[in-house]
Amino acid sequence: MNNPLLQLLVLAGIAIFLILRLRNVLGTRDGYEPPQVETPESPRPRFDVIEGSVDEDDHDILDHAPAGSPTAQALAAMKAVEPSFGVMDFLNGAKSAYEMILMAFERGDLSDVRPFLAEPVAEAFQGVIDARAANGQTVTAQYIGTRETSLAGAEYDPATGMAEVTVRFVGELIAVTRDAQGNVVEGDPKAPRKQRDTWTFARPMGQDDPNWQLVATG
Repeated sequence: MNNPLLQLLVLAGIAIFLILRLRNVLGTRDGYEPPQVETPESPRPRFDVIEGSVDEDDHDILDHAPAGSPTAQALAAMKAVEPSFGVMDFLNGAKSAYEMILMAFERGDLSDVRPFLAEPVAEAFQGVIDARAANGQTVTAQYIGTRETSLAGAEYDPATGMAEVTVRFVGELIAVTRDAQGNVVEGDPKAPRKQRDTWTFARPMGQDDPNWQLVATG
């Protein structure tokens, strides 16, 4: 199947299994949120605004981006290259990926999600995980749910075929950090906290590889 969201949608089933398995499991955490990783300015140039034509009946785009906006134009250009691409499908897959990646970071083991992380993001996440381990800190984390998943922007580069879609998430979880002696140093085991993130996923359109990668966080 040449479905650009195949891998992310498969994550939905994997995430359900992982979240059930991860409830009340100790990971490592030192009180930091997932580190912010910006897309590098070099060597990749800034994407051009694509003058894509949005069908007035294409609510898959217009339900998420204003007509005539750069985001809507970029999404239309992506669909022109790859008609199977769907904004709503992408957001559903991104929601599952967000939960899975966030919980992998909280528990301090990126092995299951490593293929979906660009190298700078993986290195930043791993650096925080290693610091937690060095400090002898652990975390108990339970994901409660994703309260918001919304499109924040999109860009498309016709020269390379590279697409970037930025998504805004609001998640809710219970996370408690303990020191080496087991004392709570952050969080409340009975009080959930909200986690707000803006993540950017990238993928070359029109290719057989369906994997989107997380390339920036904020």
